[in-house]
Amino acid sequence: MPGSPPPRLSVVTPLFNCLDRTQAMVESLRGSMPDWLSYEVILVDDGSTDGTREWLSTLGEPYRVVLNERNMGFGASTNRGAAVARGRILALLNNDLVLAPGWLGPMINALNELGAEAGLVGNVQLSAATREVDHAGIVIDRKGKPVHERALPGPASVALAPVRRVPAVTGACVLVRSDTWRALGGFDEAYVNGCEDVDLCLRARAAGLANVVVLSSRVLHHVSSSPGRKLRDEENTRRLVERWHRDIAVICARVHALEQFQEHEAEPRDFPGAIEAVWMATYLLHLHGVPTPRALDAAYLHMDVELARWQKMFSN
Repeated sequence: MPGSPPPRLSVVTPLFNCLDRTQAMVESLRGSMPDWLSYEVILVDDGSTDGTREWLSTLGEPYRVVLNERNMGFGASTNRGAAVARGRILALLNNDLVLAPGWLGPMINALNELGAEAGLVGNVQLSAATREVDHAGIVIDRKGKPVHERALPGPASVALAPVRRVPAVTGACVLVRSDTWRALGGFDEAYVNGCEDVDLCLRARAAGLANVVVLSSRVLHHVSSSPGRKLRDEENTRRLVERWHRDIAVICARVHALEQFQEHEAEPRDFPGAIEAVWMATYLLHLHGVPTPRALDAAYLHMDVELARWQKMFSN
């Protein structure tokens, strides 16, 4: 309402068709928002043709609608919604989530506890079809490619460390402070429906911010249900790896360091040297962030294989 104070939270959700999923998500959002929290919901329609726009015209407060004149994609639509958001916190939510009471509070608490160090705050997402874990953070695999972590620590570990630091989180359900979003520049629209979230997380990481997964927050997700979601995966990943080559190699090196450590674990005398053995062990224990040269070389080697494959793929 005119003259009313801005809400604390702005939900931003891009839409492209899938009206039934959108309606179910909005209903679950309405039923799961805490009474103490002021919020607005910004729905950005990206050229839907299935009755979504007609349905949007029936909504009142706290819903705000942005209509794209043409299909612009996930990143651009999210940027448009975030640009008009008034809240101090942005909640970026996909329209194919199913939300239940209790998902949001732990994420806000983690954002507050991290303070000025907070980057992007994600959560655990379960497949709506199978109830299996689809996302507990995004990690970098041995080839230097981002993949979803689908393993959860045991209950005792969750109780002791309910917030886990990760290289990146998915943009399907994430909190970020509005001023952090603006400082980082939002999503890079050069990516087309993929890797925008990882790129933003790597920018946050490069700025000294922490990306985390809140293990006590869980939602259901109809995974990759948006039309055309997976069409540009290879192009997007190639762009990401080329842009963040050094940073990804450093993250990827941990995978190779663990492989090398396990390779020599049975016979410690096979380690290249005592200094490198101590270096590798302290690195794997997260006592410092500098990988051994051998681990970093292995990361670059595997990434270069992927880059060569992409070069051949896109030159044809």
